Amino acid sequence: METLSRPEMEALQLERLQETAEKVYKHVNFYKQKFEELGVTPKDIKSLDDISKLPFTIKGDLRDNYPFGLFAVSQDEIVRLHASSGTSGKPTVVGYTRNDIDNWAEVVARAVVSAGGRKGDIFHNTYGYGLFTGGIGVHYGVEKLGAAVVPISGGNTERQVMLIDDFKPRGISGTPSYIMTVAEKMKDMGINPRETSIEYGIFGAEPWSEEMRHRLEETFDLKAVDIYGLSEIIGPGVSIECHEAQDGLHIQEDHFYVEVIDPKTLEAVAEGEEGELVITSLTKEAFPVIRYRTGDIASITREKCKCGRTTTRMSRIKGRTDDMIILRGVNVFPSEIERVLLQVEDLVPNYQIHRLQKGTMESVELHVEITNELYNEISGDLVHPKIQKLSKEIVKAISSNCLVSMGVIFNKPNTLPKSEGKAIRIIDLREKKVLVEA
Repeated sequence: METLSRPEMEALQLERLQETAEKVYKHVNFYKQKFEELGVTPKDIKSLDDISKLPFTIKGDLRDNYPFGLFAVSQDEIVRLHASSGTSGKPTVVGYTRNDIDNWAEVVARAVVSAGGRKGDIFHNTYGYGLFTGGIGVHYGVEKLGAAVVPISGGNTERQVMLIDDFKPRGISGTPSYIMTVAEKMKDMGINPRETSIEYGIFGAEPWSEEMRHRLEETFDLKAVDIYGLSEIIGPGVSIECHEAQDGLHIQEDHFYVEVIDPKTLEAVAEGEEGELVITSLTKEAFPVIRYRTGDIASITREKCKCGRTTTRMSRIKGRTDDMIILRGVNVFPSEIERVLLQVEDLVPNYQIHRLQKGTMESVELHVEITNELYNEISGDLVHPKIQKLSKEIVKAISSNCLVSMGVIFNKPNTLPKSEGKAIRIIDLREKKVLVEA
């Protein structure tokens, strides 16, 4: 499946798209109504281009049909339920049949191989278990491959370090921010992260930059690859980078059809152009989704990869449409600021962006954390001339690379909150209540 020719893949996708359209039209009232509003039926899907005739699905539709209104099978066929955290009201609920679980395990097993995994590995899985799809999704895929999972989830970082030291895993997974926290704990315990057994890491669940990749690889002496997925579609495993090229995430196209649209006009953008990812599931039985607007910003390319896979690749997620900051007319994503900060040796890879309201003007403060080495060198003096010089350098770098200016607030080591899951990067103090995950 990963090396099909383009005509073969598109023929398979069309067949599965037609089957999915027929399924939702017959079994999901929400989609039947949407199809009828647009004057379209499943028989109108004669080519992949005809997907543009079908309705979009948004997260609000999932909440409006909470909990099981979008399911396409009867309850006795459901073997698993997952849900989002529900921080904005009712959670989004997704269901899986036995076949869905098997397909999910298959795409994640492919993903682990893409990252450099193999049968017989020990794999340290720090993704959270429970209603969140990350932990269990990766778990089943690793087992499908024939490797041994350490289902440790997040938190209790000292215990994580002990098990890595004792069990000698080849692979590790988690959010980049948390894995860097694990590295810091290793150093505190007198363990050099570069001397562990870990050879490859599968990182995701939050946008991260190429600079973070370099930091992870340098810190652990491993290959770091980006994995992408979302619970509304299936969970982790929608796409992943290969360790050979690390140049775009290979989409599991036999299971998912991906479009990129302009989020304002809703029209398709050209190949290679950034826009909002829209994903249609092609094999889901319990919870098929048509043209789901993910809110994630990326681009796609169909150029063949040097690893030999022929599947379409998507770029790393630049950010989300709902975490983009518009500051004096300039669009800025946290990942762009991260890219700048990780080039500064005297900072640890932990930061927060505070959004403030001063009169009628919005402003932004960038809170960063200095290294222990710098803190000791300046004897804890956060107004030291070296700090002032560093501040000017950061302000200039952000202005040059992100085209915005913002104040920089320096913090002592280990004072900014560290997340055991997705890092909290944006603190919205305009209403003093809204937290946005990275």
